[in-house]
Amino acid sequence: MASVPHFCVRPLAPRRPTRLPIDSLLVLWYIGTNQRKGYMTDEKQFSVQRVQTGVRMEVRILKVLKAFAEYHDMTLGDLLEGIVLHAFDGKCPFGADSLKRIKDLKKFYGLDLDSRASHRLTESRANHSLGKGKRGK
Repeated sequence: MASVPHFCVRPLAPRRPTRLPIDSLLVLWYIGTNQRKGYMTDEKQFSVQRVQTGVRMEVRILKVLKAFAEYHDMTLGDLLEGIVLHAFDGKCPFGADSLKRIKDLKKFYGLDLDSRASHRLTESRANHSLGKGKRGK
């Protein structure tokens, strides 16, 4: 059998879809909106009723969440549902790779808050008065 030079590229034979290792999935295992065929078809599916909500959130936190969801090709709602379901079970929703990605996104968006700030966030005066004027018109 002749050896193939290292600069030659051999075409790969088509493969059946395989299940991804759980460590690399983050919170993808309970995303009901994923449309990839053959993706976790043996897992039980849950029928849920969703509602549109308008929650207020610190802008940099929202930017990091949206970028993280986009990176994993999921909706912001799916990501938040996953985080909350993990928190309700007392589990961390993120693996080491995800935590590194979040750290990078926090740095990029200038998010210097951590869990110690969670019950000490107050709105700035400018945002507060702007919102009142907007409603009054």
